[in-house]
Amino acid sequence: MDNLINKYSKITLPIYWAFLTYMLLRPGVENKEYPFMFRHIDKIIHFTIFFLLGFFFRLRFPKTSLLYFFLILVSYALLTEILQDIMKWGRSLEVLDAVADTLGLSLSYYIYNRYTNFQNRI
Repeated sequence: MDNLINKYSKITLPIYWAFLTYMLLRPGVENKEYPFMFRHIDKIIHFTIFFLLGFFFRLRFPKTSLLYFFLILVSYALLTEILQDIMKWGRSLEVLDAVADTLGLSLSYYIYNRYTNFQNRI
């Protein structure tokens, strides 16, 4: 099972990361109103996409220390926020987006560790 997960994480992580980079740095578009939308839905989206990035990262690199995990992924989150502001393509740097990114990464690290600890006990 671990070999299968490792095999697919080799493919999934780079594709997801490239797609995420594109989505975070593409020119901003006018938001349309949908019935499911509410104020700050973008924070939940940031939390979710960075939770997935963190989880895929841990699947691919399970022995990565907490320090390196956060150095790499929080740096990426901050860099994309800064680039959104610098590029002036209708997006801007938002501190709460970076907070949501970091919280998503934190939860992914925690859940992955809980999952592996549970698997080791079985």
